[in-house]
Amino acid sequence: MANRIVISDINIEVQKKNIKNMHLSVLPPDGKVRISVPVNAKDETIRLFAISKIGWIKKQIDRFQNQPRQTEREFVSGESHYVWGRRYRMEIRHNHRNNVEIKGNKLILTVREFSTTQQREKIMTEWYRKQLKEKLPELVEKWEEIIGVKAETVRVKNMLTRWGTCNTKDKRIWINLQLAKKPIECLEYVIVHELVHLLEKSHNSVFVDYMDKFLPDWRVTKDLLNGFIMDSYVEE
Repeated sequence: MANRIVISDINIEVQKKNIKNMHLSVLPPDGKVRISVPVNAKDETIRLFAISKIGWIKKQIDRFQNQPRQTEREFVSGESHYVWGRRYRMEIRHNHRNNVEIKGNKLILTVREFSTTQQREKIMTEWYRKQLKEKLPELVEKWEEIIGVKAETVRVKNMLTRWGTCNTKDKRIWINLQLAKKPIECLEYVIVHELVHLLEKSHNSVFVDYMDKFLPDWRVTKDLLNGFIMDSYVEE
């Protein structure tokens, strides 16, 4: 169930869910605002929560509206694509068997001659997923040993607003598929960040101390990562 409220001329979508706490999101690409609230949350409580966050909301909306836009991908020859932070020029080849490979500075996408943009995008998405899944086991195992924790599952999905998430109760971590396009140190930072949540749920001083201990340069990598634009894919 979704309703809307207006605070300081900002339209806010309200979604009632079977959750315990309120969650506020400002979503790309244009800064749509959404509050997820418990089913029994009162309207006045929701309004007061939104009002208390209005400064942060405006800041996030401004950031989205003023950031450079990711050009819409057409998956054609000559287009730039990134793999682990390095830029490649796409080259389209035709064959009955789909394939993706890197040769020098080229990202070669082999598809059927009359394939659509959506079909090419799907092939690339699954290829990026494969690249990420190949890197994850070694890095996760490395940092689990260093930090002294163990995740039950580490999975990959496309997310619009977060590079990673951690369900501390189930010890389940999700990694954003788009990290396969970013420098490898960004993936490593997100892995460490989410694993540290198994020691400390909140982003408090204890959490920061753990990050400083395990990954002293984490702030630099965080700033690098947050400078990238997330692709406007539909969230999985």
